[in-house]
Amino acid sequence: MRQLILIAGGSTLVYFMLALIMGVIPGFELSQTLPGPGVKPLTAIEAEGRDVYVSNGCSYCHTQQVRPLPEDKIFGRPSTAGDFAYQTPELLGSERTGPDLTNVAERRGSQLWQYIHLYNPRAVVPQSIMPSFAWMFRVVDKAPKGVTPVPLPKAFAPSSGVVIPSHKAEALVAYLMSLKQAPLPHAEGSEGAAAPSGASGGSAQTTAPKAAAQQAGGADIAHGKQLYDDNCAACHQATGTGMAGAFPPLKGNAVVNDADPTEHIHVVLFGLQGKAVDGVKYDSPMPAWGQQFSDKEIADIIDFERSAWGNHGKQITAADVAAVRAKGAGK
Repeated sequence: MRQLILIAGGSTLVYFMLALIMGVIPGFELSQTLPGPGVKPLTAIEAEGRDVYVSNGCSYCHTQQVRPLPEDKIFGRPSTAGDFAYQTPELLGSERTGPDLTNVAERRGSQLWQYIHLYNPRAVVPQSIMPSFAWMFRVVDKAPKGVTPVPLPKAFAPSSGVVIPSHKAEALVAYLMSLKQAPLPHAEGSEGAAAPSGASGGSAQTTAPKAAAQQAGGADIAHGKQLYDDNCAACHQATGTGMAGAFPPLKGNAVVNDADPTEHIHVVLFGLQGKAVDGVKYDSPMPAWGQQFSDKEIADIIDFERSAWGNHGKQITAADVAAVRAKGAGK
C-alpha cells in the first residue's frame, strides 16, 4: 500500500511539475510580451473581419508568419512575438496554398484591389486558385451615395448594374488592410530580412559607392521582371496596361518614359496616391516598396518597367535609387 501511495504521489508531482514547466511558465511569459512597433488592437470592424476570415477558413490556405528565410523575404520581415500581442488565438496557419498575409496591407495596399480580388481572384491574378467570394457582394443598378462600386474588368463584371461590397466584405477587407508590419530597429534583429542599402544609417556618400558596386554587372532585367511579376503585376498587370479606374497603366506612362527617372524612383520607393494619369485620377494607394527591397532590386524593377511594353525610359542604377532614397519621402 505504501508503495502505491509513493507511486501515485510521485506521478502527481511529476504531472504538476510538467504542467508548470510546459504550460504555466511559458503562458505567463507570453502574457508579458509587449506589442511590437506599430502593433495596435483591432478596431471593431477589423475584429469583425477577423471573424469572417476565420469562419471562411482563410487560415487553412494562408499563413500569417514570416520565417527568417530568404524565400520568405517577399512577404516582409521575419515575425516577432510582439507582432501577435493582440491576437488570440494567433492565426499562424500551417500551409501556404496561397501567399502569406502577414504584411498584405503593405504589399497590396489598395482596398479596391482587395475587393476585386475577393470578388474574383482571377480578375487580378490570372493563375490564382483561390475560390471566388462573389456571394459577399451585391449587384445593384446604381451604387448608393458614398459607396464606391468595385471597378471590375469587363470580362468579370456583370452584364448589367454595378457590384458593391456587403458588410461582410467590408469587414474582411478592413481586417486585411490592418495586416501590416512596422520595420524593426536593426538592434532588435531582423535576421533574415535584407536591409535596403541606404535605407537608414550612414550617409549618401557611403551608401552610393556601395550601391554602385552592386550595380557593377549592369541592369538585371530578368530579375526585375521576376520581382515585377511577384509584386507589381497584380495591380499593373503583366501587360503593363493596369486596370481601368483602379490601377494606372505603366505602358506608355509619361513618368516611366521620362528622361529624368527621379519621379519614377520616388514613387516606387515611397508610394503614391491620388495621381492623375492621362486625365484619370487613381485614388488607390501605390504601396511604398523602399523598406522591402534594396536599391539594386528597386533599380532592377524600374529598369524592367522602362524597357518593357514598348517603353523607352532611361535605364538607372542602384546609385540613382540610393540618391533618391537619401533625400527622403518628402523631397
